[in-house]
Amino acid sequence: MLTINKHFFKRRPRREYLDDKYKPKKSGLAIWFQRLIMTVLLLALALFLLLLTNQVYANNATSELPQITLDKISEGSLVVKSANGNLYHQMPLLRTVVDMHVSGMISRNHVKQYFKNPNDSWIEAIYVFPLPENSAVDHMRMRIGNRIIEGEIKEKQEAKRLYKKAQKEGKKTALIEQQRPNLFTNQVANIGPGETIVIEIEYQQTLHYDQGNFSLRFPMAITPRYIPGKAINETIPLAESGWAHNTLQVPDASSITPFINNNKQKINPVSIKIDLKPGFPLENLFSRYHTINKHQTNDIIHISLTEGDTYSDRDFELVWTPESNHTPKAAVFNEKIKNNNFQMVMLVPPGGDKFSGQPLARDVTYIIDTSGSMYGVSMDQAKQSLLIALDRLRLHDKFNIIQFNSVTDQLFSNSKMASFQNILSAKNYVNNLHADGGTEMAPALKLALKNNHEKNYVHQVIFLTDGSVENETALFDIIHKSLGNSRLFTIGIGSAPNSYFMRKAAKFGRGSFTYISNVNEVHEKMSSLFAKLESPVMTDIQIHTEDNITTEVWPNRIPDLYHGEPVVLAIRSDKPLNEIIVSGTRALSPWSAKLQLNNSKPSNGIGAFWARNKISALSDSLHEGADKERVRSEIINIALTHHLVSKHTSLIAVDKTPARPNHSKFNTHQIPVNLPHGQSTKQSFGRLAQTATSAELNLLFGITLLMLALALTILLRSTENTLSGSSEKKVV
Repeated sequence: MLTINKHFFKRRPRREYLDDKYKPKKSGLAIWFQRLIMTVLLLALALFLLLLTNQVYANNATSELPQITLDKISEGSLVVKSANGNLYHQMPLLRTVVDMHVSGMISRNHVKQYFKNPNDSWIEAIYVFPLPENSAVDHMRMRIGNRIIEGEIKEKQEAKRLYKKAQKEGKKTALIEQQRPNLFTNQVANIGPGETIVIEIEYQQTLHYDQGNFSLRFPMAITPRYIPGKAINETIPLAESGWAHNTLQVPDASSITPFINNNKQKINPVSIKIDLKPGFPLENLFSRYHTINKHQTNDIIHISLTEGDTYSDRDFELVWTPESNHTPKAAVFNEKIKNNNFQMVMLVPPGGDKFSGQPLARDVTYIIDTSGSMYGVSMDQAKQSLLIALDRLRLHDKFNIIQFNSVTDQLFSNSKMASFQNILSAKNYVNNLHADGGTEMAPALKLALKNNHEKNYVHQVIFLTDGSVENETALFDIIHKSLGNSRLFTIGIGSAPNSYFMRKAAKFGRGSFTYISNVNEVHEKMSSLFAKLESPVMTDIQIHTEDNITTEVWPNRIPDLYHGEPVVLAIRSDKPLNEIIVSGTRALSPWSAKLQLNNSKPSNGIGAFWARNKISALSDSLHEGADKERVRSEIINIALTHHLVSKHTSLIAVDKTPARPNHSKFNTHQIPVNLPHGQSTKQSFGRLAQTATSAELNLLFGITLLMLALALTILLRSTENTLSGSSEKKVV
C-alpha cells in the first residue's frame, strides 16, 4: 500500500519559494571556471607538498653530518651549505694518482684513489669514474694504514651481497662495479672520522694506432648524459643516487649520474706519470691537452705533468710517432697461460693511393648534435668541422644536414646536389645553429639511415656529437637494424666525449671514429677523416690459421679497414701458432699477407686482452638476437677465469676485523665530479636543473602557486555572493 507523507502537499512559505525561484543559476562557463580553479588549487597543493617533501628529504640526507663554520676549515675542502645558512657539511675528499707502464701494444696502469673523511662521523663514499672503453680491470687492493686487503672477483650480485653484509657489520669494505665499459663505480664503506683509505685499481688497455701514430688516452671527466624514457616509480635513498631518476630506457640512471661540483673551486686532483718503452726511435712525442715533462733513461721515456697535479675536467691523451723508417708493418706478442697460447697480432695493410679514375659519387648525411651539452666550445668545434666538410664535397656529390636536440630537423626534405647555391644555404643553416635542449638521438639516426638513397651513390653518415647519452644499447640496435649499405663515421666532440658510444657506434656502422677536443685540431682531424673517406676500403677480411691447431679469434668478423688503420687480432690456440694468413679485398682487387709468429715477443696481459675482446664480442652478439642468459653465463665464466670486472662480475675487498662500533651510524655520500672543460651547467642540465638545486626557490614557487589559487577561489566566491545579493534586491 502506498503511503504519502502528510507534509507532501504542504504549501511552502512565500519567502522560501521566492528564494529558490530567484536564486541565480550558475552558467556552464561559471561551473567550468570554478572547476578549473579547484583543479589548480589541488595541483598547487600537491606540488607544494612534493617540493616540501623533497626539501625535507634532502635536509635529512645531511642532517646527521657534523656542522661547522667556514673558519673551522683548515684545508681545501668541498663543503655543502646546511639547512642553517651559517653552517656547512664537509664532503669526502678524493685524490687520484695514476702510474702507467707502456710496452709493446699494451699499457699496464695503476690507479690509486685516496678517500679522506674530513668529518668526525663514519661515512660511506661512492665515486663514479671513467676508464678507457677497452680497459680490462683485473685487480683491486684496499690499503688501511700499513695493511693491504686484496680484492676478489665475484659474480656481481654476490659481490654486492658481501659488500652490504660487511658494511652492516662495521667492516671496512670496497666494491668496484662496471656500469658501462667506460664507466665504473667505487664504493668504500666505514671510513672512520679523519681517516684516509686508499683503493688501488689495476687495469690494462690496448694502445690505439692510426695513420702512423700511437696514442694512449686516460679519461678524467664525465659529460652529463641525457636520460630518456619514463621515470620508474621507486624509492632510492637520496645519498645513494645521482641527479637522474631511473627510467624505463635507462634503469640504472641514478647510479651513473654523479652530481656536478658547482663551486668555482675545482675538486678531485689527479697526478699522472708514464713510463713509455716504445721499442723504436721516435719522431714526435706530445700530450694534446696537458703540458708534460719528459726525460729518458736507457730505452724508457719518463713522462709527468708539468704542473704536478691537474684537475679532472678533461681527458689526457699522449701521442707518439715512430721515425719514418721505423713505422711498424706488423707486431706479434704472446703469453702462455696453463695449456692455452694467447697472441696479439697487429698488421698494417699497405696504404696505397686514393681511388684511381673517377671517384665514386657520395651521398653524405651530416648529423650534428645541438643539445645543451654541446653548448660553448663543443658547438664551435662541431660547426667548424661541418663547414670544412661541406667545402670538401664535389659537384657530383649529394648531401643533407640533420640537427637534433629535443627535436629533429633537417636542411632539405631529401638529399640535394652539392651545388654552389645549396652549399651556401647549408653554411647559413650551420652558422645559425645553437645548442640547447635534450639529446633525443634516436629519431636523427633513424632519419639518416632511411634506405631511400640512390644505388649509384655511396651513402656515408658523418655524426658529430659528444655522445652524452645513456641509452646506448637502444641506439646500437637502431644502427645494427637500419644500416643497410650505409657507413657511419662518428666524430667525438668536446673535452670528455662518451668514447664507448662513439667507437661502438662506428663499429656497428662499419665506419671509423675521430676525436676532436680542441678547435685547433679541427683541420688536422677532419683531414685525417677525409683521407679515410676518399681512399679505398679494405673489406671481406679473413683470417686463416693452420688446420691442425684449434684456434679462437676475436673479433670473429673483422671490420672494414680504412686508410692507416691496422688489423688487431686476439687469438687463443691449443698449440703455438707458426703463421697466419690475412686476406681481403681492396679497390676491387684481392690482397693477402702471410705473417710469421715464430718470433713473437712474450708479453704479460695478452690473455686478458683476448678475454676482454671475447666479452666485447659476446655483448655485441645481443644486438643480433643471441640468447641473453647464454651470453651472461659465458661472460661470467670468462671474467671469473681471467679475474676481470665486467657487466656481470665485480671486485670486492673486505677487512676481516670490524672497525665501526655498533652504536655508531654512518652517512653515505656520492663524491661530486667536475663539469668537463668548456661546458655549461645551465645548458647541460637545462632549466630543471637550475631549480632542482635551489630549495628556497622551489618553496617560493610552491607557495606562490598556493596563494594564486586561493586568491582566485576567494575572487570566485566573492563574485557569486555579489550576484546572489543583486538577485535578492529584485525580490519584493
